[in-house]
Amino acid sequence: MNLTIRAVLTICLFTLILGCSSQPEPSSRGGRANSSVSVLEFAEIWGYLVAGREAALTQDLPITDIGYFGAELDTYAKLTSVPNIRNLSGFRGRKHLVVGSSGRALTYFALKEGSTERRELIRDLIQAAGPYDGLQINFENVPQRSAEAYLSFLRELRQGLGNKILSVAIAARTATLQNDAYDYTKVAPLVDRFLVMAYDEHWSGSAPGPIASMAWSERVARYSLSIAGAEKLVMGLPFYGRSWPSVNMNRAHIHESIASIIKDHNIETIRREFGIPTFKFQMPITVTVYYEDAHSLATRLEMYRSMGVRAVGFWRLGQETLDFWPFIGIEGGKP
Repeated sequence: MNLTIRAVLTICLFTLILGCSSQPEPSSRGGRANSSVSVLEFAEIWGYLVAGREAALTQDLPITDIGYFGAELDTYAKLTSVPNIRNLSGFRGRKHLVVGSSGRALTYFALKEGSTERRELIRDLIQAAGPYDGLQINFENVPQRSAEAYLSFLRELRQGLGNKILSVAIAARTATLQNDAYDYTKVAPLVDRFLVMAYDEHWSGSAPGPIASMAWSERVARYSLSIAGAEKLVMGLPFYGRSWPSVNMNRAHIHESIASIIKDHNIETIRREFGIPTFKFQMPITVTVYYEDAHSLATRLEMYRSMGVRAVGFWRLGQETLDFWPFIGIEGGKP
């Protein structure tokens, strides 16, 4: 990617970060300036917190549950990077250890029934969850052939955790899919909380679009409620945004395509560095950005509450616009 494209993307992303992390004056943003919007109360409000970013959790936030993020599986399916719960000593609500795995092959390996790796992982998970109020499993790439193993894995954890809360973070669905490893009808009965990650409707590799459009969010919530029920369901909301450049030149090229670039952009100067031919050129690009502000978050929350959703969760603390928080509150006050 040439320097001009990098500069434009850097400026765009820097602007996006500022917009999501700063707290503008009420006169310039929604916030409390909009007196027609009342506080939206929920029985549970979950916030994901990444280890090392504890400063994002301040005592005035209306949070009942923290999902403490960072534990994962290493190459051998061993539990690693478990965050120290003492870092959350000032938080009065419930604390949940979140354990993630995103590799499809690793997840298959870790869940394989009868294996030593799975048996030791379950033991280590139960032990690591000891000082926490709950354990959340966030396995985002369970292969279809591991569907039954995933279910039995959750059953064993539920039994071993005793009175602690077992929750899952699960991919968003709007309907039952055939041969789905995340079959809501099978997973929901095995856990105490069912957090639906209702975001990434559009993602880095897709066409530009909302992280979670209102219509899509409504369909996800309606389906999730019908399966998990309001007592278990936690609807996840995004605090982040994404940007998509209209042109991405960061790729490998065969010689024929290099020759086309030289011709199409009238490249006249080709020099050598380290004995290798190289050139630079500039081209215009358009960057499309979708992000969340206080208004979009409050609108989605109001929709969820009107549907009967009693609990919501946010990915993740530290990414939000701070003028959002006055719009949400805990039923009955602070935890």
